[in-house]
Amino acid sequence: MIPELAHVPEDILAELNQICQVRKLDAGQVLTDAGDAFDTVGFVTDGILRMQKTLPDGRQHVVGLLVPGDMFGRVFDGPMQFALEAAIESTLLTFRRGPFEALLSRSPALDRIILLQFLTEIDRSRDWMIVLSNPRVRGRLAGFLLTLCSRFQTVENLFGTMNGRLTVRIPISRADVAHLLGARPESISRAFHALADDGLLEIIRPDLVAIDSL
Repeated sequence: MIPELAHVPEDILAELNQICQVRKLDAGQVLTDAGDAFDTVGFVTDGILRMQKTLPDGRQHVVGLLVPGDMFGRVFDGPMQFALEAAIESTLLTFRRGPFEALLSRSPALDRIILLQFLTEIDRSRDWMIVLSNPRVRGRLAGFLLTLCSRFQTVENLFGTMNGRLTVRIPISRADVAHLLGARPESISRAFHALADDGLLEIIRPDLVAIDSL
């Protein structure tokens, strides 16, 4: 099981163990599409999932990222509103929605965990609104990098050191970063170089930066 379920009573935890399944996704593999009757809920245990929304004109936008400890799926609800896709190789702990909902109805401790998951996601959404409210793309990019350094600490192989500085591997493409930040890919590229010109970071390669300060 995962740390988020550590305080569930042993009898409920035993039943969760009986209905859980570990699932591995390759980078780019789709877990579910928007509108699907997705009968699974679960937690990310390793890797990163992209939440994607397809607009009526066919354009796709990355609207969020799920990291280890985050929950996915809609408990007591209908179809998924977003597609879920592995941004990098990922491991999931999954449960069939019906049996999970039955346990949830019987266990206040499990119900509390799910409620806290929802509240945490609301808090993150509010924080993300602050990032997106920055009128300058470089400000939004700096906010995104700060989010990586705080929220993504549990993701393996994203962080390292080089000459005493923190290195950060960007786990999604420049185009995905652009979708996430409401900008064009060329604007994101200019913002990276602007932060580098100001001495705040060094671009080692397109998906890897060394950060001095932001």
